[in-house]
Amino acid sequence: QVQVVESGGGLVQAGGSLRLSCAASGSIFGFNVMGWYRQAPGNERESVATITSGGSTNYADSVKGRFTISRDNAKNTVYLQMNSLKPEDTAVYYCNLKLTNWVNYWGQGTQVTVSS
Repeated sequence: QVQVVESGGGLVQAGGSLRLSCAASGSIFGFNVMGWYRQAPGNERESVATITSGGSTNYADSVKGRFTISRDNAKNTVYLQMNSLKPEDTAVYYCNLKLTNWVNYWGQGTQVTVSS
């Protein structure tokens, strides 16, 4: 049974940093994509950053240059280093895993709040 668990959210002042972690467990083999999505109140869920099992990354324009996604394939863990945080980054951040058959698995979400 595949499961993803997130951690690292919290409250931070504008300009500060946070590091989110997401550990996936279960039968994960072959090509897969892990990523971070976020949803602010009243907004739709949006993609923040993704990374493939081969290390290819994609970022939303709004976070490019400030956020860095990385992964440890041996641990099936993905990280999101968030620097220069802005109040606009405030949202619930969700970890996502897509397997070879493109089935999606979601974490429970972790709250990130950036104060001005």
